[in-house]
Amino acid sequence: MKIVVIGGTGLIGSKVVSKLRQKGHEAIAAAPSTGVNTITGEGLAEAFMNTEVVVDLSNSPDFEEKAATVFFETATKNLLAAETNASVRHHVILSVVGTERLNSYGYFKAKQRQEDLVKGGGIPYTIIHSTQFMEFLPQITSTTTEDGTVHLSTANIQPIAAEDVASFVVDILLEGPTNRIVEIGGPEKFSMAELGERYLESRGDERLVTGDANALYFGYKLEPDTLIPSVGARLSKQTVGEWIDQQLQKA
Repeated sequence: MKIVVIGGTGLIGSKVVSKLRQKGHEAIAAAPSTGVNTITGEGLAEAFMNTEVVVDLSNSPDFEEKAATVFFETATKNLLAAETNASVRHHVILSVVGTERLNSYGYFKAKQRQEDLVKGGGIPYTIIHSTQFMEFLPQITSTTTEDGTVHLSTANIQPIAAEDVASFVVDILLEGPTNRIVEIGGPEKFSMAELGERYLESRGDERLVTGDANALYFGYKLEPDTLIPSVGARLSKQTVGEWIDQQLQKA
């Protein structure tokens, strides 16, 4: 089966392409660097010839609400139009657990716009909601550091490794369209502060971590379970401890 992976050279996309090829599928890594641009439309018609599934793993380069909304609206409209012309049978996107709950966050509002376009786009679809990637822990702890102290929310988080995200994406897209949201997440739930402290300790980082219910997450306050998947979500097996051990082995 021919499957085009938008964002196929990125963190998740490159893993998805590799896993699909290992299963014997024709997986195309589509990105501006490979001649496919969802914003300008360049290369879409050629890439989608004889394609059955398009999985969109691309992301806005800017998380500001207006910029992210323009990116997702433009890219999604171009994708859906090209897919309609090519008779693509399944459109898959990767989104975020909590998108509909944290609708005051501009980036999540932009992702919601993307989801709404897909739902109304006329092509059978699956929307995958993932919890935060473990690979984002360095960014989360660095952007919340002030005067040597890491200020993190006490809201809960259920992180998942990128490798497991890719495996779920492959499994779900090969199952065919669901015309609904499918949630995925990691096997363990922590407070964000607890997780940040555990990660920094594993790195020998002596920064102090303080947990605060009012601490902001990319500028927004979280409720306790805003970022937690619902009952029935598909959960991976790799724990945070196992992921940390892998990172230390690579260092």
